[in-house]
Amino acid sequence: MDKVTVIKEIDEIVENYCEGCFVKNQLRKDRGKSGAHRFCIESCTIGEQLHFLGEELLKVYTK
Repeated sequence: MDKVTVIKEIDEIVENYCEGCFVKNQLRKDRGKSGAHRFCIESCTIGEQLHFLGEELLKVYTK
């Protein structure tokens, strides 16, 4: 994967799934911004995909 492809895929995922996410919005109200962010990183399947793509992006930049 090249960096442009990875960045486009990340943008697409965030736009389609994260913007306007009811769970994220509710958790921000209940737990605050950091609590919602922690959920997205640790428990959300979309967050797992973003984590994977972030790792791929790091591989591209370290080459």
